[in-house]
Amino acid sequence: MANTQPLRIKTISEYHRVMGLPKPEHPLISVIDLESIKPQPGNEPISLVFDFYSISLKRNFNTKIKYGQQQYDFDEGVMFFIAPNQVFGIEVDKDAMANRLGWMLFIHPDFLWSTPLAKAIKQYEYFSYSVHEALHLSDKEETMIISIMQNIQQEYHSNIDKFSQDVIIAQIELLLTYSERFYTRQFITRKITNHKILDRMEDILAEYFNSNDIAQKGLPTVQYIADALNVSPNYLSGLLKVLTGASTQQHIHNKLIEKAKEKLSTTDLSVSEIAYALGFEHPQSFSKLFKTKTNFSPLEFRASFN
Repeated sequence: MANTQPLRIKTISEYHRVMGLPKPEHPLISVIDLESIKPQPGNEPISLVFDFYSISLKRNFNTKIKYGQQQYDFDEGVMFFIAPNQVFGIEVDKDAMANRLGWMLFIHPDFLWSTPLAKAIKQYEYFSYSVHEALHLSDKEETMIISIMQNIQQEYHSNIDKFSQDVIIAQIELLLTYSERFYTRQFITRKITNHKILDRMEDILAEYFNSNDIAQKGLPTVQYIADALNVSPNYLSGLLKVLTGASTQQHIHNKLIEKAKEKLSTTDLSVSEIAYALGFEHPQSFSKLFKTKTNFSPLEFRASFN
């Protein structure tokens, strides 16, 4: 039986050693040209976990990257971002490895220690996007990203001095900011695909709130909606914020309030009965949310129809 345990790579130096690369010039940060990586013996799929951040830009990379049960091919310029302790799988077509192009940037959390970026990097949601939510780049965008990676590489190639870390941190921050901008551009320009996701989400929420067993199931979670749409929760919320200005949780609450208004205005059910029917364990929680969203208590709203 195949070993299902992922291979943990604890240090950047260890990755260099495993991949047959020279020892990194800096133990906590490394920029790798994919053309420098030689084919590895064996072609069995492998699961990996890094103890450091990985930012990859890949082209002609005939490699299947897998998160969970999802599998995707990369055949154009794309970026994806992996935070420490995320499991991902790789299956390589060795016949095509000679044609692959791209760069990888590895950043160990210790490199960021005592800098504002140590905390700020955790705010970039795309580090928890799934691989199939990768960032697709234009040629101009790709050139910009590669230039930043090469600047980082050039800086640690030079003699290390007291300014080196600040210069590299500034370049990493620039790369992350550009990536955020490009993701927002991707959300906006992929209108057809993204609006299909939005339409499907509306259908899923309508079906959920119209079901007879919502009282037993409780309110739908962001994870439930994301799983139904086959996207990651953070990606979905980021997409919705760009398209609608509201997060997934806000969309769930908006649908909930819509159903609550319907029941308050067309039935004689008590507020408690409506709260339980909509999946709330405590009527007070329902009333508080309703007041927050509408500026009316449920009874005040009902009274406005009489």
